[in-house]
Amino acid sequence: MTVNPSKKLQGEIIVPGDKSISHRAVMFGAIAQGITEVDGFLMGLDCLSTIECFAKMGVQIEIFPRNKIKIHGNGLHGLKAPTSTLYTGNSGTTTRLLIGLLAGQKFESTIDGDESIRKRPMQRVVSPLKEMGAHITGQENDNYCPLTIKGRPLQGIRYKLPIASAQLKSALLLASLYAEDQVLIIEPQKSRDHSELMLNYFGANITMEGDTIYSRPVSKLEAQHITVPGDISSAAYFLTAGLIVPNSEITIKNVGINPTRTGIIDVLTAMGGNIKTSNIRTVNNEPIGDITVYSSSLSGTVIEGDIIPRLIDEIPVIAVAASVAKGTTIIKDAQELKVKESNRIQTVVTELKKAGVDITETEDGMIIHGGKNIHGAAFESYGDHRIAMAMSITALAADSPSTIHGTEAVDISFPGFFEVLKGLQQ
Repeated sequence: MTVNPSKKLQGEIIVPGDKSISHRAVMFGAIAQGITEVDGFLMGLDCLSTIECFAKMGVQIEIFPRNKIKIHGNGLHGLKAPTSTLYTGNSGTTTRLLIGLLAGQKFESTIDGDESIRKRPMQRVVSPLKEMGAHITGQENDNYCPLTIKGRPLQGIRYKLPIASAQLKSALLLASLYAEDQVLIIEPQKSRDHSELMLNYFGANITMEGDTIYSRPVSKLEAQHITVPGDISSAAYFLTAGLIVPNSEITIKNVGINPTRTGIIDVLTAMGGNIKTSNIRTVNNEPIGDITVYSSSLSGTVIEGDIIPRLIDEIPVIAVAASVAKGTTIIKDAQELKVKESNRIQTVVTELKKAGVDITETEDGMIIHGGKNIHGAAFESYGDHRIAMAMSITALAADSPSTIHGTEAVDISFPGFFEVLKGLQQ
């Protein structure tokens, strides 16, 4: 894909449904009683992998035009043993959350994914599940897919998460639905809480007190209607584009603004970004709003500590904003980037250097000396959707056209990304 520099971006857009919420709507709807209707579902490859896995376990899921699906729930104990491997594609969320759900079933199953998933560590999920009584075996000390899970009754657990991870927390919450007594989870920092909010919406008994989450057993979940908000991780590319391209004004409608996900807005605002949120309301326990962004003069900042879990997926595009900003931006405490679809510390640094950015890789992040001219370049995606989109936004601020190789990866989370981008270019 060739992306040309832009002198102006203007318009009103919507972004695809939130990936995290779409995954969870399928999973929770599948184990609820009744029919769960979902509007605004993300028809990206990752979420379709989740649908395929549950179809293999006997759940009827209908797909309709305009991003609508219906899930005919099998009830809490109604999943059926799959007759073949549950293939999760490129989806870490599908893989890790399914491990938790499958641990308490009455059947054996095997989970596997693509080459990227086979390189992503699963021990962080497997270890606490084993403490609950799960039987899980896999590659290299049960750390890598394919993993075989022999479902069995689970015990309650008191577990302090070693890292702030919504995927790990969610896997334990799903397992807690099949535990004989209370599961107590302590977070080192607050991570995205979509699982807690949606599970309670379906009738689970989960309470949050400070950094501690209590999940108590329930006899059933009840089907619900879910409206999926626009994904702020997808909106992040256009928030950044609107800030760094001159004479720009972009409004992104109906975006999820859950406080555990809005670190990107906090950081861009701290850098001097002019960002306004309006039309705020709550739908199925999730806050939603419209976000308008205007061209701004950005300055460097330090990003570290508790905010990292609230923007971990947005760091590649934050690095793009920092490349244009005056002064130095330091990103720390982001080791988690190394075990995403690519090693995102390494890939971001490698690709932005191609554009002439003064950027240095560190053990847990990167240092960016911004404000220099951005040059057009031939960028690689590494099969990582977020790298492909981040480099596309870099290209808008460059002095000549750029090419991005491997743009098919974008379909994982944002089908139609390039069409939306082209529609904003004046």
